[in-house]
Amino acid sequence: MKQIKPFAIALASVAVAVFSSCENDNINPYDYTGNVGSSENEGSKDVIKTALAEYPIGSIVWTHDTTLNESVEVPEGVSLYIEQGVTVTCSSSAKVPVEIVVLGNLYCMGTADKPVVITSDTKKPADWGGIICGYKSEEVVLDHVELAYGGATPTESSLSFQNKLFKTEIDGGVPAFHFCNVSGKFAMTNSFLHDNYNDHTYFTGGTGLIYNNIFADNGNSADGGEAINVKSGCKLDVAYNLIYNACTNAFKLSNSGNSETIPLTTMNAYNNTIVDCGWRRAKNKKGGSVWVEKAAAPTFVNNIIYDSRYGMKQPDKDGADLKHSRLTPNYYYASTAEGVKQMSKEQSGVMVFDTDVKSTAAGDKNPLFVKFSQNDKMNINCEVDDVDKGAPLPFDKSWDFNLQNGSPALSGGVTDFTLIMPQGVPFFGMKKVSFIDKSLDQNYYFMAPAPSAKFGAR
Repeated sequence: MKQIKPFAIALASVAVAVFSSCENDNINPYDYTGNVGSSENEGSKDVIKTALAEYPIGSIVWTHDTTLNESVEVPEGVSLYIEQGVTVTCSSSAKVPVEIVVLGNLYCMGTADKPVVITSDTKKPADWGGIICGYKSEEVVLDHVELAYGGATPTESSLSFQNKLFKTEIDGGVPAFHFCNVSGKFAMTNSFLHDNYNDHTYFTGGTGLIYNNIFADNGNSADGGEAINVKSGCKLDVAYNLIYNACTNAFKLSNSGNSETIPLTTMNAYNNTIVDCGWRRAKNKKGGSVWVEKAAAPTFVNNIIYDSRYGMKQPDKDGADLKHSRLTPNYYYASTAEGVKQMSKEQSGVMVFDTDVKSTAAGDKNPLFVKFSQNDKMNINCEVDDVDKGAPLPFDKSWDFNLQNGSPALSGGVTDFTLIMPQGVPFFGMKKVSFIDKSLDQNYYFMAPAPSAKFGAR
């Protein structure tokens, strides 16, 4: 595993940008040619100029596609910028699963037409680990990023384990993205996370914005997997996300880990669409669409929960802080009689509110997505990832989860609550980037969209 030396990577990136006519030339992030000085944390001596922008002194810049055969570490106080259109391929044959460990800062600056892609060579879940951030990581931006096929189990030689990040013992895989600095901040926007073997995301601290993303097809029948897993120490606005086929929960919300130094989480989750989640957890009765525990007190409103096991649920003991939570109205749809039953008051642990909208019979109150194909063998109690036995179909990019005209979910939501970060969140590492073409300039402020009185994300 290698620690990236900022000056070396900057030179490599600039050399490719200047001397190559092919935009997809591969760069080697371990090429230290031209590095001066002996400090591992020494940054570039000059402003770094690429075909896209000028970056501040001390930066690391990846401008072209690259393959990672080993894990990389971004040192404390150093910023890695990945430019639009760059594909980072993680080798599945590495002796130790590849990880991107960010002790400093990370800015993935994709666009709708040219996303940043972080993937694997064989396109299989658990081919590599994930983006694991450090306790002093100050800023991370994942904008228009495709993040896929992560979740591998680390070893004692893994950078995340050596830095005592996420796991202190080897007992399963890592999430595709983990942030843990209570004093840090992150934005995950307009991105597509899919086919990750464990959790898509896991948060144990930080001020964050998560909006306009798609989370699809994660988890495994042995270990489960959440799309958005939140512990204590967070301030989050989470909105307009589509969550499809999360193995355990779309959201797991918990204030576990709180202490005198780690504050309780405050969180808004609104106008999200949750489809076909919780199929793995029939055996132990845990999970489904939303799991709230250990004094979590979110605002969770205006969300569509569609054919997901249980609806909103909490454990029999140590559940949500209902006094300080706002958990209704939400829109619950079930296409099967079993799904209707599992959302009812008779189901242990399920939270039912009179102000929710719920199917009272199979197929009642269909929100009418523009285009979606449910598995015709759909089994809400399926315990294996096998579509022939009723598991969800693989995510299809052609599906359209916008609501049709006449949908009963087009009204009934609420807008009378305040965002956690109503003024947005500034990312000063983005402000320092000077784009050569001003029309390509990317704002350094990120702000969650306002809530809508319709239900769902689309």
